[in-house]
Parts: sequence; C-alpha cells; structure tokens
Amino acid sequence: MISGCATSVSLKETKIPKPNFEEIPLVVALRLPPEFDNFIHKENVLGQKEWSINLGSSNASLFKQVFGHMFKEVLLMGSKDEASNYTFDALIEPKIDSFEFSIPNQSKTDAFVVWIRYQIKVYDSFGNDFSTWTVSAYGKSHLKGLNKQKSLQKAANLAMRDAAALMLLQFDKATKIGTLANKSNKSVKIE
Repeated sequence: MISGCATSVSLKETKIPKPNFEEIPLVVALRLPPEFDNFIHKENVLGQKEWSINLGSSNASLFKQVFGHMFKEVLLMGSKDEASNYTFDALIEPKIDSFEFSIPNQSKTDAFVVWIRYQIKVYDSFGNDFSTWTVSAYGKSHLKGLNKQKSLQKAANLAMRDAAALMLLQFDKATKIGTLANKSNKSVKIE
C-alpha cells in the first residue's frame, strides 16, 4: 500500500526510435513553450500528502525527436524568438493541454495510469492558422516488480511514446501539413 506521504517522481527523456517511412519534404519551425523545459505536475491525491511528477525537459525532447524524424528540416525556436527571423514552410506550436494520472488506491488495481493531452497548432509560412490537432495519449504500468515511483515513471514514459506513435502515424493526415510543401514562398509575418 502507498503511505500518506509526499511522493516525487522524475521522468527521464523518452527515446523515440527512427520510424521507417519517408519524411515530409518541409522545413518546419518548432516553437516550444517554456513549460516544456521544466514541466512539473503537482497534485494532492486523497489519502496522500502530494504527488510531484517532474517531466523535466522530456516533452521538449519528445517533440524534437518526433518532428526531427518526420520532416526534412526542423528549426528550433524559443518561446520569445521572432518567427520573422526564420525561413520555413510551417510553424508548429505544441502545448500540454492536460496531464492526469491515477494510482492503485484510486483505481483499486495494481496499476499506475497516465493520460497526457497535447494541442498542436500549425501555421503556414504567412502566419495563418492552418490546423489544430489534439493528441490524447495513455500509459499504464503495473506495480508488480517496481516501486511506486518507477511504476508511475514507466506509465508516463509509455504515454509519451503513445503520443509519439500517434503523431508519427497520423500527423500529416490529421493536419494536412504536407499540402504546404509547394505553397510557401517563405515570406513570414508571424509575430
């Protein structure tokens, strides 16, 4: 059983294997929000003092890897960088829409479960809102053979890998970003 004390979990960066498919012939700018460098979710769970889940920079790493595998070239932008200083076909801005988890005493099982929902906005090279896609990911890890921190860490890692798989397989279809390949004259007016 889990005791009524504070529990802290830190997530290591998730490694995403290079998929075996043809990359989309686009130069994309990827603007990551500040929380991707140090995302910490804190929550009081009934019967617990507090759970603190430090995803650190694992979200930034996830999106860099996924889009690095997906596109011809990825330009990394800071949250305050001016898009007009870059030349690209599309700008992608992901954010964490929600992060939730459950522990065994909540679900009456031996499993830790993590849900992460990302919202991904795509802009064309002129700064027009091109597409928005919401990705919901899920990870589950049983306590069997692991301590509570390792089990929750594994569930979060699996949720991020689930998100990566969904993006790699569905991003072009869901956002139609591939249609921007020949429509850009590289003029950027995004603020």
